[in-house]
Amino acid sequence: MVTLYFAGATGPATFHRVGLAASYRADGNHLDDVLAQAFRESSQSSYFLDGVDVSGPFRARRNTVVALGDSATDGVGATAEANGRYTDVLGERLVAGRRNLGVVNAGIAGSMLLTSSSCFGEKGIARFRRDVLDRPGVRTVIVELGANDVGANWSTGPCFPSSHKPVSARQITEGYRALIRAAHGRGIKVIGATLVPLSGYPGYPGPAGKVERLRTQVNQWIRTSGAYDAVVDFDKALADPAHPERPRPGYVYEDGLHPNDAGYQAIANAFELSVL
Repeated sequence: MVTLYFAGATGPATFHRVGLAASYRADGNHLDDVLAQAFRESSQSSYFLDGVDVSGPFRARRNTVVALGDSATDGVGATAEANGRYTDVLGERLVAGRRNLGVVNAGIAGSMLLTSSSCFGEKGIARFRRDVLDRPGVRTVIVELGANDVGANWSTGPCFPSSHKPVSARQITEGYRALIRAAHGRGIKVIGATLVPLSGYPGYPGPAGKVERLRTQVNQWIRTSGAYDAVVDFDKALADPAHPERPRPGYVYEDGLHPNDAGYQAIANAFELSVL
């Protein structure tokens, strides 16, 4: 647990919207409080805190796996307070397998690979340095980005810059190649994750046929290009065998897009631990 105290007004707070764990607030200085009665407000977001450095005998080793992604990494749809994101389950699998690796969740709901957004933050190719390359001890990065580039390809509105326009599969895959080159330059292994099923989600207003064709093209490249050191097939883990453009019944949250706890479990189980 981390407790923060601000002696004066801070202005707008930086925050992580999908915290999936309660943050508690109180007026005044309660750093030394033993009991929690003063903390009468809460939310499911976290504020100001960017990360926690851990010291110990493993510090000098490369034993960190960074999961860079969007809402499917952030954990939208998982049960709050239950540590049900795929990164949580993957971490538990690593512990059970006696592999001394830690998993850092660098997922941001709404994040795109190629487009920065006033609502969802920096594009993946821009935040890659901060969230992956500049972290100490990173040995592997899981790249799960591109679903929002595909699904929101024809979107407009206040969350998108005026320069936003549809991108091609080639532009998306060139973005992947840029991340791969940067990671390999630091000796970091890169695992590519296929794009999850998107069909039927009302949050993506683009032409359904075009969205699915673009998703299929990108996934084909991820699976067959050989550009990644390894591939984990999120799409296969979640897709309904009878309707592969849609998520499997029982694996999806009520919004029809994001995995639920069972879906995140299926994603985590799709990893071969040896490739991490």
